[in-house]
Amino acid sequence: MMRTEWHDHDWQLIHAAPQSPSLHMALDDVLTHEVGAGHRKPTVRIWEWASPAVVIGRFQSLRNEVDAEAAQRHGIEVVRRISGGGAMFIEPGNTITYSIYAPLSLIKDMSFQQAYAFMDAWVIEALGGLGIKAWYQPLNDITSEGGKIAGAAQAHRGGAVLHHVTMAYDIDAAKMLDVLRIGREKLSDKGTTSAAKRVDPLRSQTGLPRAAVIERMIATFRRLHGLTDDTLRADELARAEALAQTRFGSATWLADVP
Repeated sequence: MMRTEWHDHDWQLIHAAPQSPSLHMALDDVLTHEVGAGHRKPTVRIWEWASPAVVIGRFQSLRNEVDAEAAQRHGIEVVRRISGGGAMFIEPGNTITYSIYAPLSLIKDMSFQQAYAFMDAWVIEALGGLGIKAWYQPLNDITSEGGKIAGAAQAHRGGAVLHHVTMAYDIDAAKMLDVLRIGREKLSDKGTTSAAKRVDPLRSQTGLPRAAVIERMIATFRRLHGLTDDTLRADELARAEALAQTRFGSATWLADVP
């Protein structure tokens, strides 16, 4: 397998209407497989969330990460993704999430650190265009002078790499601390105010609406690497909807730590 560059691929963009957390998990699985099998061109997907969620990593313990009672009280669905990494607290209007489904040839012979930096370079350039001096913080964060902006995770499946990123556009730090256990230990001595400072959202840094930040991100990727507007195929959506019910929406998958 030869190493490929961004421009060797005909990148497609999917930006669909809001979808449920479990469907997002399933779509990542299906689309990674489709790109790996050569049935779909390399694709960037911008997520829209239909409802709030906590997304835990593939190797995390549900009990250790999430206060299930608090999540239920706030109407927050807890789901598990196929990639590693930490828990993400999601509220639809406060979060920008995207996935890149790429052939493994794009990151051939790269270390994890190199692959993360390489896959996030375009978004760091987009943020720069919005006046945010951001950089890659190993292993899987994007940060700025104000604080952390985003967390990334990756999974290799078949012939493809899934690289997905959740960015904080705005954040309800108190609610996040109520639901995520991990933040409490880290921050119990410092109080909630420092929790709000640890993550510095894009809204306070840019003053722009969420849609305008996404628009700039898409335009930057298009300019750097080329991007054609696309949609989910009916068979992709049908397979994802089935998986969302049988696997990603199941208590078994949520509780399963390999």
